[in-house]
Amino acid sequence: MDPAHRTRVEKSLKRKLDARCSLFVLIYILNYLDRNNIASARLKGLQTDLNLDDTQYATCLSILYVGYILMQVPSNMFINRIERPSLYISCAMLLWGLISTLSGNTYNFTGMVLVRFFLGFVEAAFLPGALLIQSKWYTRKELTTRNAILFCGNIISNAFSALVGAGVLSNMQGVMGHAAWRWLFWIEGGITMFIAISAAFILPDLPHNSRGFTAEELEVAQLRMIEDVGEADVDGANQGVFDGLIMAVKDVKIYLMMLTFTAYVVGLSFNAFFPTLTGTLGFDYVPTLLMSSPPWVFSCIVSLLNAWHADRTQEKFWHIVGPIIGGIVGFIISMSTLNIAARYVALFLQASAYAGFIVFYSWISSSFPRPPAKRAVAIALINAFSQLGNVAGSYVWNLKENGYRKSYGIVTAMFGLTIVGCLAFRAILADLNRKLEEGERAWDTQPDVTARTAELEHMDSPDEALRMQKGFRYLV
Repeated sequence: MDPAHRTRVEKSLKRKLDARCSLFVLIYILNYLDRNNIASARLKGLQTDLNLDDTQYATCLSILYVGYILMQVPSNMFINRIERPSLYISCAMLLWGLISTLSGNTYNFTGMVLVRFFLGFVEAAFLPGALLIQSKWYTRKELTTRNAILFCGNIISNAFSALVGAGVLSNMQGVMGHAAWRWLFWIEGGITMFIAISAAFILPDLPHNSRGFTAEELEVAQLRMIEDVGEADVDGANQGVFDGLIMAVKDVKIYLMMLTFTAYVVGLSFNAFFPTLTGTLGFDYVPTLLMSSPPWVFSCIVSLLNAWHADRTQEKFWHIVGPIIGGIVGFIISMSTLNIAARYVALFLQASAYAGFIVFYSWISSSFPRPPAKRAVAIALINAFSQLGNVAGSYVWNLKENGYRKSYGIVTAMFGLTIVGCLAFRAILADLNRKLEEGERAWDTQPDVTARTAELEHMDSPDEALRMQKGFRYLV
C-alpha cells in the first residue's frame, strides 16, 4: 500500500474507531453510577429506611466486589474467544441495568446484599472487556490516551452522580408514594437499559471482522498491531481455552502488579465515600452533593493531560507516581487541619490521584503484549484481585473520629506501598529490556551461536517478549 494512501486510510480508521469507542465512556459512566449511587442514596435515607447499621452498609458496598472478582477472569477469557464482543457487552449492560433498578425495590439488608452481589457479578464483564477490545485496536503509543478518555467516564460519573443525585433526591421525595432514593435507582437503571440496546450496533468488534469499516481500514488495523510489537495480535492455532490462564499464572510480573494495584485501589477507596467526606465540611446534603462535583472535573482534566504526556514520552512510572504524590499531599492536609477551605482543596488533590490509576491500566496492557489470550487474563486477573482493595476500603472509612484522620492515615500508607511496588516493577522491566538489548547485540556479532543459545534460554521463559522480533522494548 502506498505510504500516502495508507496515511489517509489510517486517519479514517482512527476517526471511526475513536467515534465508536467513545460510547465506552458513556457506558462506564452508567456502570459507575449504577454501582455507586448507593452513596448518594445514603444521604437521603436509604440506610435509615432499610434499618442498616454502619457495618451492614459497608457490607452492602463490599459484597458487590465479591461477584465482581469472581466473574472478571472467566468473562475476559470468554470475550477473547468470541467474534462479536459488542453483543456480549451490550447484553451484560442490559442485565446490570435491570438488576440496578431492583435496588429500589429492596426493603431490608438481605435484599440489598443480594442485589448488590449480582450487580457486581454482571458488571464485571464491562471494564476488562473494554480494555481488552481497545488493546486489540490501539498501539502502545495510543493506548494510554484512549484509556484515559475511557476512564474519564469513571471520573465524570463521580461528578455526574452527585449532580443527578442532587436533582433526584431533592425533587422526587414522595412522588407516587416512594422515597427519593428509590427513584434514583429506578431512573439510572432505566437509562442504562436504554443505552445498552444502542451499544450492540455501535461498539466495534475485532480488527478483522468489525462492521462499519472498509476492507482497507481493517487491513491497516491489523498491520498496525503487527508493527507495534513485531508480532500479530492473534492466538496460536493450537492454543487451548486455558492456555492464556496458564501463561499468566507463570509470569511473576502479574503477581507484583496484582499486589501493587490492590494497594492503589485501597488508597483510592475514598471515592465511594466522597459525598460523605465532602459532608465533613459542614454543609447540607444538596450543597454537599454539588460541591462533590468540581474535584472530579479537575481530576478528569489532570488525567487527560497526564495520559497525553505519558503517550507522548512513552514513560509510565512517573506518570503514575506523580499523581499519587499529589494524593498523599491531599491526605496529609485532611489529617492536619479542620479549615474548610484547606480541606476542600485537599479533595481536589485526592481526586487527581486517579490520573496515575489510568496510566497504570495501560502499563498492564503494554507489559503483557502477546499473545492476546495471556493479555486478556492479565488484565482481568489484576483488575479482579485489586477489587479486594475495594472490599477492604469499604471498612477503612468507618473510622470517623477527627474527620476520618485514621482512615486517611491508612490510605496514605497504601499509596506508599503502591510507589514501592511501582519501583520494583520498573526495575523488573528495565532488567528485561537489558536482556533484550544484550540478545540483539549478540545476534549482530554471532548470529549462528546466538540463535541456538536464545532458543535454549528463552523457549521456556514465562516472558514471551524475550522471543519477540528485534526492536521490542517494555515501556517503563
